Amino acid sequence: MDPIVFIPLYQTRVWGGRSLEESYNRPLPDSQPYGESWEISDREHEQSLISSGKFSGKSLHDLWSNHREEIFGEGLTGERFPLLIKILDARDDLSIQVHPPKEIAPQLGGDPKTEMWYIADCDPGAKLYVGLKEGTTRESFEASLQDGSVESQVHAIQPSAGDSIFIASGRLHAIGAGFLIYEIQQNSDTTYRVFDWNRMGLDGTPRDLYIDESMASIDFNDFEPGMDTPDGNTIASCEYFIVDQLDLQAGENVQNKNDRFSIITVVSGEITSASGSTFKKGDFFILPRGAQALSATESSKILQTYIPD
Repeated sequence: MDPIVFIPLYQTRVWGGRSLEESYNRPLPDSQPYGESWEISDREHEQSLISSGKFSGKSLHDLWSNHREEIFGEGLTGERFPLLIKILDARDDLSIQVHPPKEIAPQLGGDPKTEMWYIADCDPGAKLYVGLKEGTTRESFEASLQDGSVESQVHAIQPSAGDSIFIASGRLHAIGAGFLIYEIQQNSDTTYRVFDWNRMGLDGTPRDLYIDESMASIDFNDFEPGMDTPDGNTIASCEYFIVDQLDLQAGENVQNKNDRFSIITVVSGEITSASGSTFKKGDFFILPRGAQALSATESSKILQTYIPD
């Protein structure tokens, strides 16, 4: 079975830009700032549609509902495809935010969301805000919300392209200006915005904040994390997904890790499917269960995301 490619879903954001157009030669719908491209999505109102091939025009939800074992493998449950894959283009700072842990998400009316970020590109000196500065307390953080000094309470990191970091539910975080990031996450869109740099949204009014929900969700023992260190090829591993980074030389092959599907992200170089389809930097696709191996046509770097057994 051939790789399954989807039509991107572009999302305008007050902090977005035009890097999706500039870096990947993608035509954007209009001149607005686009901050997100949802590459693989099975959300009720954001459905990825297949761009070509046997299932052309069908939605990801249709495949998940009606061709699950054939395409994705056995033993996978749930009403919707379990992952959501995005490219983020941050030309301005994102809001400081948190996702609710699974233990309290239902009582807050949301869904848990664990994710990881892979730094595809970044400007010199660009910062990620992750976790709290040593010594921050719930009380000092609440006080900073009142006087607008939240940045003084949040830990900042300056990563490089190729770095990655795991963002568990409950970890306070924000992406600073100057990043292109591949985000791999649970299929959830619950985000509690706790501070938005005192700016206006695209409609000229302040964006909503969710202070109570944020304070209930933040892990106040999460101090000054660093970027993650790979474990062999694995750069992220949790109960929801595993992400491997693979460096392939020309002629090297890659296949699924188990008797299930995987998601391939081309970071650099070029890879080709058995049927001759070619994929380059910034391409995402599902490699179905039982698909033939992909081959690197030149020195290439890919991410391979799969569901643990």
